[in-house]
Amino acid sequence: MDISTELSGLKLDNPIIPASGTFGFGEEFAKLYDINILGSFSFKGTTREARFGNPTPRIAECREGMINSVGLANPGIDVVISDELPKLKKVFKKPVIANISGFSIDEYKYCCERIDKEEQVGIIEVNISCPNVHAGGMAFGTNPDSAAEVTEAVKSVTSKPVFMKLSPNVTDIKEIAIACESAGADGISLINTLLGMRIDIKRGRPVIANKMGGFSGPAIFPVALRMVYQVYEAVNIPIIGMGGVSTAEDVVEMMMAGASAVQIGAANLTDPYICPKIIERLPELCKELKIERLSDVIGRAHG
Repeated sequence: MDISTELSGLKLDNPIIPASGTFGFGEEFAKLYDINILGSFSFKGTTREARFGNPTPRIAECREGMINSVGLANPGIDVVISDELPKLKKVFKKPVIANISGFSIDEYKYCCERIDKEEQVGIIEVNISCPNVHAGGMAFGTNPDSAAEVTEAVKSVTSKPVFMKLSPNVTDIKEIAIACESAGADGISLINTLLGMRIDIKRGRPVIANKMGGFSGPAIFPVALRMVYQVYEAVNIPIIGMGGVSTAEDVVEMMMAGASAVQIGAANLTDPYICPKIIERLPELCKELKIERLSDVIGRAHG
């Protein structure tokens, strides 16, 4: 059974990719299982300077999901390159996806140009969709012109495939995706979290210090699936689908909507072994569905 797939020339043994922010830089999970069974993974969102992140509490539980407002806590691009990537090389032998965030065009360019030189990086995933920061982040991803501007700027300083990570908190996701493709994007990642909140009824105050945060988990899967389906019809570049994926069945459904690979996010936080479980289940599921090559189902739900 062939469960391999491809993203802009990068061959993956399988389509399973832990999502940025749910897998750190791989080292913690490497203590639990051989992470080389993964297709790849997207490492923790990285900015130019180190960031402590947002004030606590940062997490709120929800039915069928969770809200987080971590705020891009990371050690900064220099430390990622000098410390995290060498450590990663010891435990992960495949190309990794570098998730880059920023608060200005110049910051995106600086970080992408630096990470582009790292041989361990196979794809650069540019996050223009974070709902947890007050400047930059999602602001770039909610306007077609600014999304295109970031894409064009990053492509001018990189040689590796660039996937733009889009926000679902927009009126027309197709418009943003088309703008990114027109500006030179090699692929699209979607969706990032929806904007949500919880209120502590005993205190009468929001649970999260930042009031609102990114809502993820199984509840958002139908929204993510719909947006992947729409974007597949709007662009001619590969899609990494994500949003509430937690089973092998979800993976196949997401690929039928148009995703070439699938990221697993919140499910990693509730079950750190979820990715190996899904990878183990996929060949069995393909057999049940009479699928010989998993990549053959990409976009099958269309027309």
